[in-house]
Amino acid sequence: MTGIIFSDLGLASSFMRLDWVQAALRQSLGFEPFPATLNLRPQAADDAATWRRVQADCAGVPLASAESGFCNARLFPVQVSSAAGAARMDGAVLLPEVKDYPSDKIEIVAPVRLKDHFGVRDGDALTLEFVN
Repeated sequence: MTGIIFSDLGLASSFMRLDWVQAALRQSLGFEPFPATLNLRPQAADDAATWRRVQADCAGVPLASAESGFCNARLFPVQVSSAAGAARMDGAVLLPEVKDYPSDKIEIVAPVRLKDHFGVRDGDALTLEFVN
């Protein structure tokens, strides 16, 4: 699926810097995550349908909260690529399990800052390939 990059409130960076979050992501994904997420919105209706289908059909990898006041989440491993042809990057979609979480918001975690790795900015497109 293809998504369009957008900036949001920046709240994920404080969550991503927590020691227990870093440790849980390292254990679940096998890499040291960059301490922020990259936000995407599905580019087209087909992309939105793909994202809904993944959420419905795949259990994902559970990420249990280790502290009160934080929600559980699910991780969906992906390979991220850009139209510019930079090498694919392993990552995961981080889906918080909270009521009313925006259905069109896709948060990506990766071992690097994806905007720098791909040379992209808000409004540019990235492609996600969901992997088992």
